Amino acid sequence: MSPEVVKLLQAIEEPRLKPYDDHTGKEINNWVLGATIGYGHLIASKEEWPTYKDGITQPQADALFLADAEPKEQAVRETIIVGVQQYEYDAMVILTFNIGGDVNNQSKGFRYSSVAKLINDPNPPKNHLALLETAWKSYNKSRNKEGTLVLNKGLVNRRAAEWCIYTTGVYKRW
Repeated sequence: MSPEVVKLLQAIEEPRLKPYDDHTGKEINNWVLGATIGYGHLIASKEEWPTYKDGITQPQADALFLADAEPKEQAVRETIIVGVQQYEYDAMVILTFNIGGDVNNQSKGFRYSSVAKLINDPNPPKNHLALLETAWKSYNKSRNKEGTLVLNKGLVNRRAAEWCIYTTGVYKRW
């Protein structure tokens, strides 16, 4: 990832040095599903809790961020077989952070996405960029309390910012 995208992601995520519940944003003293620390690092199990329960330092948060980024970068490097610009690569890594598909993720996410297929297409159609934009921006829904997929304004904004990075190289917050 470029320094620009690292700076952007860290500014958006803002480090939390004490564990918190990602669903509520409140600090926690016991592990819960969704326990998080640093720049959005998921504390995946009760077994990991002792490592993070008392909090972490800023250098530890930075190291966790880079460790969490590596599988996302690896997924993009292994999936995309055509040459891309640094800003295009950065945008794909940001997308992978959000939709999954890294080597540690059981979901297919980025690796099998229509976005990756369109980018890799050796014979793209004339409307390739429009198709790619539609595919990219289709990752704009989240589940509500009832479990129904609904349009999420935050994801709409995130996809628009990622698309801006991908097409123009302009790194802006969403």
